Amino acid sequence: MPNKKAAIKSLRQDKKKHIRNKAVLSELRTLTKNTRAAITKNSREEADTLLKTLESKLTRASKKDIIKKNNAARRISRLRTQWSKISAK
Repeated sequence: MPNKKAAIKSLRQDKKKHIRNKAVLSELRTLTKNTRAAITKNSREEADTLLKTLESKLTRASKKDIIKKNNAARRISRLRTQWSKISAK
């Protein structure tokens, strides 16, 4: 356990951030899974709406440093590529 007052406060803050970040990451994983499922089912409209929400959440998470900027960009890019393949059919 930390001994200094500032270290104790830092530990409290880290616990709060950890819980918040964990919830965001969980939501991102769920949305990604649902989007991939919609793409696999070839339902273009459903996949598009899910993809737009996911893009927004990924961008927000990268701005808040929950995930890295390039990680968000890579995920969006790969999902958009998959989505464009089903829309062409």
